[in-house]
Amino acid sequence: MSSKKIETQFEIIRTFVAILLAMSLAFLIILGISKQPLNALTTFLTGPFSSIRRFGNMIEMSIPFIFAGLSVCVMFQAKQFNMISEGAFFIGGVAASYIAVKVMLPMGIHPIVAILFGGLIGAIAGFIPGILKTKWNANELVSSLMLNYVFLYLGIYVINNILRDPNAGMMASFIFEETAMFKKIVPGTRIHLGVFVAILSIILTYLFMYRSKWGYALRMTGLNENFARYSGINTGRVIIYSQVLGGFIAGLGGATEILGMYQRFQWQSLPGYGFDGIIVAILARNNPLFVPIGAIFLAYLRVGADIMARMTDVPSEVISVIQAIIIMLIAANRFLAKWKHQRIVKDSQEKLAVKEGK
Repeated sequence: MSSKKIETQFEIIRTFVAILLAMSLAFLIILGISKQPLNALTTFLTGPFSSIRRFGNMIEMSIPFIFAGLSVCVMFQAKQFNMISEGAFFIGGVAASYIAVKVMLPMGIHPIVAILFGGLIGAIAGFIPGILKTKWNANELVSSLMLNYVFLYLGIYVINNILRDPNAGMMASFIFEETAMFKKIVPGTRIHLGVFVAILSIILTYLFMYRSKWGYALRMTGLNENFARYSGINTGRVIIYSQVLGGFIAGLGGATEILGMYQRFQWQSLPGYGFDGIIVAILARNNPLFVPIGAIFLAYLRVGADIMARMTDVPSEVISVIQAIIIMLIAANRFLAKWKHQRIVKDSQEKLAVKEGK
């Protein structure tokens, strides 16, 4: 077995162990605070599968997680710790709402134009911290966090002054044109056609990352920027387009979520999906193919915790404990590192023994 395969196995096993430990600790907390711990645990674990509506809730919630996770994966692969996904997700939803309210297009074309426009605005959002990093070496973490609030209040300004419906009774846009909204595809749920946009995004992101020269340059820049630069890769351009692509995917996600789950734009604050994307990307180890697994798992935890909070005496905040422990253990480079080292040494000794036997 090659060291690369051992490394892949190690990351998968380490992720599962981290999840197992986090779940075990959460169960101990439930045992300590609940008067009916067995009922709470059963509700938490089986609640998302107890009805078609609840299962639908899990799939619905995983759709924005997929877009946010893909967005973060692309930027993290280039070692750009950019948090612009949150702001790009929000402003992408605003942009799609503008097309859904102000532009008249045929059914089938209308939502495509709306989400692409949302992606374009998200890409512009990602471009700003990218150009700040390459031109003035501004820290992308700080600039993107600050820009999230710029895009929040910019979006609120657009809703209030251009799209606001005065008869809505709240800060919300006019109702979207029927031709712009994604249709529901599973009776009894709110699962919408945006799920296919998410699947297509996973495939295209993977092909870009692992089957194109631009993706290769991006990954090499993330592994060692100096080496990539000396190898002839334009690392400045890579830094910019990694963040532009991340912003585009996040904007696409915001547009898809708005057109699939709402009849009008009504977010009044940042939705939090950008930060959820970090959790998904960590669970997926920045691999686009594993993003849907991480997204569905996180949605499963959220839906299960919500059902448990409504039907038992355990608050839904217990999910925060699980998320925090998973992130800490997966981010800890030394966690299970000794086991990986032993596997690599043992594999090398076996190969040497076989070679000497020949």
